[in-house]
Amino acid sequence: MSIGKAILASLRQQLNLTDYRKTHWEGGFEEYLDIVREHPEVTRTAYQRLYDMILSHGTEEVYENKEKVTRFKFFTEFAARHADAIFGLDRQLMQLVNTFKSAAKGYGTERRVLLLHGPVGSSKSTIARLLKRGLEDYARTDEGMVFSYSWRPADDNGVWQKCPMHEDPLHLAPHDLRPALLARLNEGRKPGEPEATMRGDLCPFCRQMFNERMARCDGDWNRMLADVKVYRLILSEQDRIGIGTFQPKDEKNQDSTELTGDINYRKIAEYGTDSDPRAFNFDGELNIANRGMVEFIEVLKLDVAFLYDLLGASQEHKIKPKKFAQTDIDEVILGHTNEPEYRKLQNNEFMEALRDRTVKIDVPYVTRLKDEIKIYEKDFNTDRVKGKHIAPHTIEIAAMWAVLTRLVQPKHANLTLLQKLKLYNGKTLPGFTEDNVVELKREAMNEGMTGISPRYIQDKISNAIVAHPDEDSVNPFMVLHELEAGLRHHSLITSQEQMQHYKELLAVVKEEYEDIVKNEVQRAIAADEDALARLCSNYIDNVKAYTQREKVRNRYTGNYEEPDERLMRSVEEKIDIPEGRKDDFRREIMNYIGALAIDGKKFDYKTNERLQKALELKLFEDQKDTIKLTSLVSNVVDKATQEKIDVVKSRLIRNYGYNESSATDVLTFVASIFARGHAKK
Repeated sequence: MSIGKAILASLRQQLNLTDYRKTHWEGGFEEYLDIVREHPEVTRTAYQRLYDMILSHGTEEVYENKEKVTRFKFFTEFAARHADAIFGLDRQLMQLVNTFKSAAKGYGTERRVLLLHGPVGSSKSTIARLLKRGLEDYARTDEGMVFSYSWRPADDNGVWQKCPMHEDPLHLAPHDLRPALLARLNEGRKPGEPEATMRGDLCPFCRQMFNERMARCDGDWNRMLADVKVYRLILSEQDRIGIGTFQPKDEKNQDSTELTGDINYRKIAEYGTDSDPRAFNFDGELNIANRGMVEFIEVLKLDVAFLYDLLGASQEHKIKPKKFAQTDIDEVILGHTNEPEYRKLQNNEFMEALRDRTVKIDVPYVTRLKDEIKIYEKDFNTDRVKGKHIAPHTIEIAAMWAVLTRLVQPKHANLTLLQKLKLYNGKTLPGFTEDNVVELKREAMNEGMTGISPRYIQDKISNAIVAHPDEDSVNPFMVLHELEAGLRHHSLITSQEQMQHYKELLAVVKEEYEDIVKNEVQRAIAADEDALARLCSNYIDNVKAYTQREKVRNRYTGNYEEPDERLMRSVEEKIDIPEGRKDDFRREIMNYIGALAIDGKKFDYKTNERLQKALELKLFEDQKDTIKLTSLVSNVVDKATQEKIDVVKSRLIRNYGYNESSATDVLTFVASIFARGHAKK
């Protein structure tokens, strides 16, 4: 058997013909009524279907600054499967889904244009793309079934003609029969259970077909239904079925027929008039998006004539094709726009009607560092970036600068912008509580609507990766250089003051990076577990004796001596415990050890973060001179020192994610800090 034949044979085994047959079901109107009786949700409105689709993926409750927020897994887990996960916008997405819920229940928002508003690159298009993709997938499931119908051709050898607007087959029921039909379909249902519903009338094309066949059947509706075939509708943007996307062209070339369809001039000769619906293409974006969703890209750039169509489509759920009566539609209308276009709308007094029919949902930039990092890790990870190691903190530092550019300077005199970023990221700072974080967000309501776009950061990380072909790793300084160099050509920087502010924030980020890597190297040098355990034991023995007013037995001489105050203070000073608070800190440590003992647990310095940091800094202080790290700068390293440096390097690789070259780079960098003699404490 050839390789190609073997491949096809293995693929054939994976084909699921049952699913194909299920999604391509066809049957009569009578069979469709059986389906509606058993699954009344097939008659849902577009908003109901969209809302149910989001809920079908599940939710989880998360707490943000003491407030419970619902996180929809559709925007995380489902989106992640399609490489489109959205991070850090839980509140905004909850507001959007609540709008869908209100529309699904018929509370009024179903008659509005939903407008996602925010700066460039804030994931507005991603949200719209996800909703469209979600509807497509949902329509293929048993829970998301949708049905439409087609007409038997006059010539038995012809092709069945599908409803051009994918209408619900129940529209075929005459108005005088609808109450009785609905009553039978919903008979015996309990309160709160889904019920079959009917909304709207036939489109002009189907109305023509209906009237012709009713005349042929002498008004017998049951006989007429023999000319109707119901089929399972699969929503698809590619096939223009139930999912539409409209992008405005320049103002001179805009034509409203792109939304509501146009005359088919080739068929006018066949049918004799341009007002015959069979000589009309009902293929505008609002036509084909019926039963689903239409996305308007840069909606506020539309010509006024388009916006009038949009008003009727949202408020009345009707469109006006050329030369035909108003036609019912059922679809979610979602637009998105940037800040300048929205300001233009606000200032245009002629657009008052559109403003009144718009529900605006702000989609700002992310202002939480850990969420911003996730955005870049989605594209820059070991699976995507081959043959290039991304050094630790490279993405973190770029994300930190991006978030800083979006934050508003805090009014609190003792709080820097970097500290504000850390508070937003969940870090605790002395003197600040979660209530303070809530207050900070309240005083900067427009935060996240300006600043640097994630796209700029992604572009510069990409540049840094390809700009150094001879290097096997990319480090934060390469990325910071690209970020700074690109500012001169950034099209969205409009003033010298803004440029200067961004450069100052780059300096803040560089300083923070120095602190981070210095701390890592210190911990790598002090990562001698045995030495740390000995130092901890010695410290605890002295603290215990001090708090209980006892003496300490010298392990070498066997004599009993006063507690070693110099040793205890040398540890405590590393974490800024003042002289006046030393007794409190020592009692706190002893109480902590006592509490563990009551629970039957053994004390380990690793379980107390502050003490661990103090011990590591103390051990580093004791060992840094023996390692002679600063000799790296002079390139004169003796064998014994080199062996110690290699041990530190191996710890950086094992514990912190460096590779050989990036570990060498960071050690050299930290060595230069010590050589300059102004390392920050």
